[in-house]
Amino acid sequence: MLEVTTADLRLFLHVLAATIWVGGQITLGALVPALRGFEGVTKAAARRYNLLAWPAFAVLALTGVWNITAGDMGDAAQRTLEVKLVFVLLSGVAAFLHTRAKSKAGLATWGALGLVGALAALFFGVQLG
Repeated sequence: MLEVTTADLRLFLHVLAATIWVGGQITLGALVPALRGFEGVTKAAARRYNLLAWPAFAVLALTGVWNITAGDMGDAAQRTLEVKLVFVLLSGVAAFLHTRAKSKAGLATWGALGLVGALAALFFGVQLG
């Protein structure tokens, strides 16, 4: 059996948090049309998801910093990381604005931008792996 290292733990926590943040957005987005027919259920589901999503985003940020400080990166990897961080920021800001939106257009726009940012950050994260 392979030895378990702190690098394994760091990567596991980062990937786990990403599955919650990104996968949860995809899952909730798929469920919203079915939940709309029931008064208040969509908002209740979103509130419950947020209780898990925002701590996961915090874990992503913390383990991301841990990943950065754990090793040297070449110039190409550094540029990729910078691009990834722009999308992480987009995802977080858009998700926050989504939680504050009052109109259907605002909810849709900020939700879509949050997901696009999350998916792009995930893609560039895989590239860095």
